[in-house]
Amino acid sequence: MKKWLLCGLITAELMVGPGVALAQYNDLFERAPWSITPGLSYTVREGDEPVEDSVNFSLKAGYDQNARVTYEFGLDLMPVLKHRTWESTKKFQVDDDTWGARFGGDALLHLRNIQNLRFDPYVGAGLGLTYYGEDLGDGNLVPSVQADLGFFYHFNDEWALRADYRHEFISIELGSDIRTEMHNNFNLGVNYRFGAKTPQRFEVMGGSLDSDGDGLLDDEEMERGTDPFNPDTDGDGLSDGDEVNLYKTDPLNSDSDWDGLKDGSEVLVYSTNPMVADTDGGGVTDGHEVIEDGTDPLDPADDMQLYTLNIEFDYDKAVIRPAYYDELDVIVKVLQRDPQAHAKVEGHADKRAKSDRKYNLQLSERRAKAVMEYLVDVGGIDASRLSSKGFGFERPVAPNDTEENMQKNRRTDIYIGQPKSEEDVVESGVSTEPVAE
Repeated sequence: MKKWLLCGLITAELMVGPGVALAQYNDLFERAPWSITPGLSYTVREGDEPVEDSVNFSLKAGYDQNARVTYEFGLDLMPVLKHRTWESTKKFQVDDDTWGARFGGDALLHLRNIQNLRFDPYVGAGLGLTYYGEDLGDGNLVPSVQADLGFFYHFNDEWALRADYRHEFISIELGSDIRTEMHNNFNLGVNYRFGAKTPQRFEVMGGSLDSDGDGLLDDEEMERGTDPFNPDTDGDGLSDGDEVNLYKTDPLNSDSDWDGLKDGSEVLVYSTNPMVADTDGGGVTDGHEVIEDGTDPLDPADDMQLYTLNIEFDYDKAVIRPAYYDELDVIVKVLQRDPQAHAKVEGHADKRAKSDRKYNLQLSERRAKAVMEYLVDVGGIDASRLSSKGFGFERPVAPNDTEENMQKNRRTDIYIGQPKSEEDVVESGVSTEPVAE
């Protein structure tokens, strides 16, 4: 008597106690009662049946009444049922392979406990009806009674792994005999619950917003001077939030290191450092390597030699003063030591409030040409080894905000190196398309 009482108490605890505790989870089953389980199964039949064991495809659809009870309907498709052949003619047999489909309905009782809701064992019982393509001894339709035992392992509210065992009892009337058959079915599948994902809820709360979704709050953008409704204020290809929080670049300056490449191009295209003008330390800025030289900004070995001269010209003049001859003579000696080397002379200007772009461009071209002519006329360098170009104020190396910085921008750059053909540039994989401001 005590044993039966103990069993009754345990059953009551499984059926009632956890069920009360699980009441808080019933909203999931009310919100998302339907689920499906596609999978594979394997049916083991008794050895005297006219068909052999088989691999099947299964699909189950379940409806949860609550956290404890599930009603389920299933389909097992048996595409290939190989026939058995016996020497004895007393056993019923079919001549060819056949197929079958089984329909079933079950009621499942979940044995969940609140300590481990991921592991969800269950027992069940139900009825089935199997249709065979060939008569296996009692017509094409065979009913059955079944018992189930299995478990779910829930990864989250939506997805679970499922494994179960089904035992089927079949009674077949074969002539004047009643034959009973037992089928054992092992199933493995993946369970998906429709609508189980908790819907997002949006609430209006106090505090700042991130209107443009760039990773900076509107208040922060107002403090920094960036546009809270434009995720990329300076248009360099990086969001304001990434510039501030990730790359430490200036979200108001598209070229934070003044090397001629936009910050976005450095990070996303060339993998150079947007905060270091000469990433490889070879002596030439990343922008000049990419735009002018066609060299690799990550390889210092292919950098040209750079000589920057701060030559002061008279106002609106392109005549070199004698005070700068010694500096230019150094360039002459470098070119004389290497007869194969070529030199590119580039003129640059600063930008002031009333600076005219066209005027400064032409003036810088005249001054670069004057330096090149000195190398030819005084230094005796073959003109075919030289080229000149003026950039005006389009390629500063510093902001034009102080006299010191503007002096840095009023410069003549001379790049010396071996000539590189367009074919070499293409083969190197380095883009020659201008990507500067």
